[in-house]
Amino acid sequence: MHGGFGGAIPCSLFPVPFYMTELRQNLITRDWVIIATERAKRPDEFTKTETQLIPTPEYRSNCPFCPGNELLTGGREILRLSDDLNWKVRVVSNKYPALSPEGERVRETDGIFHSLSGFGFHEVVIEHPRHDLTMALMEIKDIANIIRVYRQRYIHIRKDARVETIIIFKNHGQGAGTSLEHPHSQIAAIPIVPYQWRDRVREAIRHYDDTGECIFCRTLKEELEAQERIVFTSEHFVAFIPYAALSPFHTWIFPRRHSSSFDEITDVEILDLAKTLKNVLAKFYYGLNNPDYNYTIRSIPTAEQRTDYSHWYIALIPRVSLSAGFELGSGMYINTALPEESAAFLRSVKIPPDNCY
Repeated sequence: MHGGFGGAIPCSLFPVPFYMTELRQNLITRDWVIIATERAKRPDEFTKTETQLIPTPEYRSNCPFCPGNELLTGGREILRLSDDLNWKVRVVSNKYPALSPEGERVRETDGIFHSLSGFGFHEVVIEHPRHDLTMALMEIKDIANIIRVYRQRYIHIRKDARVETIIIFKNHGQGAGTSLEHPHSQIAAIPIVPYQWRDRVREAIRHYDDTGECIFCRTLKEELEAQERIVFTSEHFVAFIPYAALSPFHTWIFPRRHSSSFDEITDVEILDLAKTLKNVLAKFYYGLNNPDYNYTIRSIPTAEQRTDYSHWYIALIPRVSLSAGFELGSGMYINTALPEESAAFLRSVKIPPDNCY
């Protein structure tokens, strides 16, 4: 493990306000969230307890993702980004795929029982040759390489007419669902549009029809005006904690430019997004002691490209709290951290100078 945790302003500067508990609604997702301020924690109380762990080596002889062990992934390599000497990023098909690229998309119905053949793509993006690196500690150019590979695979996969949704996601840490410690993320392409995303698209269309504006652009405009929940800004991107965040430190990264599909990202924006993503994840790393987290890139279904009503974005969720019976029973969430306080805490986190490249 890398050392050097800390760097946040003392928690005494972030007293928990004693307001009444309130319900907030996110107009993009339509979710209602209980902001339980009466039992809210100070931001630093979500910091993962540091435990004494065996240092992670730069290389493991039995890791299928480490350099020199490429044969352990068999003939499953799909893409390799390299310089003259070594590979920088590799993409391989998942050894235990949830979906198979073989066969056609076949839907069957038997009364109320509906099914669809398990067609799809399931790929692993090996983000860096070093076994011990986390994205928060990578150089910006390395993160840009990862995003370039995401875009390249997205463009290629969406050409397959059987695919309706492409999901790019990362699980960091056991609490986020990862099973291998070597830095990696995944790409899944499925033959349907999940109901959650279809529902959000419908709401975005409804808002556009009612107001003539993109709800994502309106949200970004109002967050920038309020400034209370902003975590980090760059020339092309804004990272902020939503007004009705589902969980503590739940963060969104929006492109400033209206863009519906992730594969429309430009080379200049890729480098800027790499800087933004590194800064947010480094703030998680130093401020919350390298928490487990998930992120996903949410983009318009592949049947559409440019729309006036939809906006692609990245959602990052540190796993610093647990869902329980209320969430399962109601479909609502209780957030025990005030989004404004969480954002202020993350803004205060200082990234060491030797990790600011």
